[in-house]
Amino acid sequence: MTASWTLSVARNDLADAAVAEAPVPALADGEVLLRVERVGMTANNVTYGVLGDAFRYWEFFPAGDPGRGLVPVWGFAEVAASTVDGVPEGRRYYGYLPPASHLVVRPDRVEEHRFRDAGPHRAGLPSAYNSYLAIPVDDLQILLRPLFFTSFMLADFLVDNAFQGAEVVVLSSASSKTAYAAAFELRDAGVRLVGLTSPGNVRFTEGLGCYDEVLPYDGVEALDPARPALYVDVSGRPDVRAALRQHPGLVGDVAVGLTSQVPNALSAGSVFFAPTQIRKRTADWGREGLDARFAAAWDRFAPVVADHLDVVVSHGPEGLRDAWLEVLAGRTDPRVGHVIAL
Repeated sequence: MTASWTLSVARNDLADAAVAEAPVPALADGEVLLRVERVGMTANNVTYGVLGDAFRYWEFFPAGDPGRGLVPVWGFAEVAASTVDGVPEGRRYYGYLPPASHLVVRPDRVEEHRFRDAGPHRAGLPSAYNSYLAIPVDDLQILLRPLFFTSFMLADFLVDNAFQGAEVVVLSSASSKTAYAAAFELRDAGVRLVGLTSPGNVRFTEGLGCYDEVLPYDGVEALDPARPALYVDVSGRPDVRAALRQHPGLVGDVAVGLTSQVPNALSAGSVFFAPTQIRKRTADWGREGLDARFAAAWDRFAPVVADHLDVVVSHGPEGLRDAWLEVLAGRTDPRVGHVIAL
């Protein structure tokens, strides 16, 4: 190996994406070199880019140039070289990765099937993103595990806070994987679930079977004014939030992510940040208890979502760049999941 590459974007123009080559980094004692093999690209990655400064996503994988950033992705990487016992060459790990060919990590808390990256620059960042798991390579895991963990914790957060007194939960960007996975988790929670989506995605969203009602964005007046409602803002669209705030029964709104590239946290009534709820539940249940609950939820969700997902595989850094630009532009069909073999 004589060269590696990264795909960086301009922080002030996420469509300015460029591939650059560099030497493969050398290892110091206590470090491991991962070769990134297979990653996913979803609207979740757009959220990382848009909120890169506010939520410190740029800091996980520094780009070197302060005007550019590396948008994190999720996927699998193989250990290409190791100086650490228990993390052998050839083993594959799933986790948070840069849009790049290689990553140097400093494993800590090494167990049989996991380790944490204890790199100094990640010490002050949310720990939920620093764990790497030795699990079988699976495209469904690549595309949906991080989204579903967010959705799982979002549903738990809403239940934990008694839906702020609401009887109806309204989720925007209802065709997105983050939104409908949360709705799947909330189906038996005792609230009415309403999905908001673009007119062209209404039929797809109804077919998911996880919402009690699906409305186009311009149909929010159909909501029952007599029932208290909580708005869960996944889209980040100001016009939709403005329309919902005219609803007489609105008891609150929660910003989650965004699919429209408009930061929605500053104008929201409250903000959901998955690592915060993860820390709370780790304290409540222990790490093993949280892992067990998530695993059971994933086992319920995976076979259902597989019927609504078409995996499209592209290749190499140019395939990664093309997938990024397509997702960034909002051109991806809700059925499509982009996987890139690097």
